[in-house]
Amino acid sequence: MRKVKPFLYLLPAFVFLAVFLIYPLFDVFVYSVEEGYNSASQTYYGTGLYNFQYVLRDPYFLQAVKNTLLLVIITVPISTGLSLLIALGLNSIKKLKELFQTVFFLPYVTNTLAVGLVFMILFDKTPYSDGFINMLISFFGGSAIDFIEGPYWAKMLVMSIYTIWIVMPFKILILTSALASVDETLYKAARIDGTSRLRTFTKITLPMIAPSISYLVITGFIGAFKAYSDEVAIFGTNLNAAGMNTMVGFVYDMLYGEGGGYPSYASAAALILFAIILTITVINLLITRKSGVKGGL
Repeated sequence: MRKVKPFLYLLPAFVFLAVFLIYPLFDVFVYSVEEGYNSASQTYYGTGLYNFQYVLRDPYFLQAVKNTLLLVIITVPISTGLSLLIALGLNSIKKLKELFQTVFFLPYVTNTLAVGLVFMILFDKTPYSDGFINMLISFFGGSAIDFIEGPYWAKMLVMSIYTIWIVMPFKILILTSALASVDETLYKAARIDGTSRLRTFTKITLPMIAPSISYLVITGFIGAFKAYSDEVAIFGTNLNAAGMNTMVGFVYDMLYGEGGGYPSYASAAALILFAIILTITVINLLITRKSGVKGGL
């Protein structure tokens, strides 16, 4: 009975995981190989890889993959680097450190849709106003740009800035905590030896907080690949028309959009997204392990 008792305590958690995680994953896999699935009659005419072939040829999906990859490549390194710089600055401030930490963390607890609407107002060019950002551009001698309905690069710029802004508070919080945990004895020894600040940072600070940076990079990749609601807040619900859909947005459209009702295509796209995230995570972990970074957050 003593051996069984611990498993009885864990049973509710196992049931919860089985119902809301394992079964949905199995269901997604089954849908993805059912060809010609009809959601109304719950029937299909065969099994195979046609759904994956269809999704990989769909121009909307390819555009969504392009948008998602660009968002990942641009936002993850920039947001992590800026967060590290701000965390280092906050760590050097002693008296008002807690106040500034609170100020920088506020965007994280603010509703993402509300922040997205604010960004849309800042960048949106209307018949009555060019928007605050365009006012600044005009002030410095530039011409107004339609960031919301204009060229692709302008819309991607807005999306990148927004994503960086919204993820930085969490990264700053993690990095400031990591910096605070570094042993002060190491810094004192470095000062006694006359070590420069740059060498102190590269040889002491960076190796000590490397596990936290690795954690933020991995979660940053995963978070950027799951982006969807942010784009809706800025560009509206018809992301395909705006050319700013993401992989998660494509899955949602296949299920619930105007042309939705195709769970097989949505499941195939979801599994492709899962495979990409898993591959990048494994590569990141292998690189981290090979570089000698051990430990975790």
